[in-house]
Amino acid sequence: METKEERLKLIVELGRELPEFPEELRRDEFKVQGCQSQVWLVPQIVEEDGSKRIIFQADSDAHIVKGLVGILVMLLSGKTPQEILDFDLRGLFDRLKLEKHLVPARSNGLHSMVRRIGEIASLSK
Repeated sequence: METKEERLKLIVELGRELPEFPEELRRDEFKVQGCQSQVWLVPQIVEEDGSKRIIFQADSDAHIVKGLVGILVMLLSGKTPQEILDFDLRGLFDRLKLEKHLVPARSNGLHSMVRRIGEIASLSK
C-alpha cells in the first residue's frame, strides 16, 4: 500500500467493518469534541474474570473518520483500561505513516478521538 489513495481507501473499508450503530446512541454526551465531523464513541465497561474491560461502539458521519475510529475500536475494544493507556498509538500511527495522508483537520480529529479514549480508560480504572 504505497499511495495516499490506497491508504485512504483501506481506511474507508475498515470503517465499513464497524457494526451497525444504534440511532438512539447518537447523543451529544457520546460525541467526541474537537472533530470536524460528527463522531460518536460509546464505552461499555464489562467485568471479566475480576478485571474491567472496555467495549467501544463508534460511528461517524464521514467515511474517512469512520474508518479512523474503526481502527481505534478494532485495536482497543475489549482491553483493560491500563492496556488501553499503555498502547502505543502514536508509534503505530508513525509506523503506518497514517497522519502523513491526513489533512490537518482529520489529524486533529484523530487526536481528539485518541484523547477521549484515554479519558475513558483513565476514568474506568
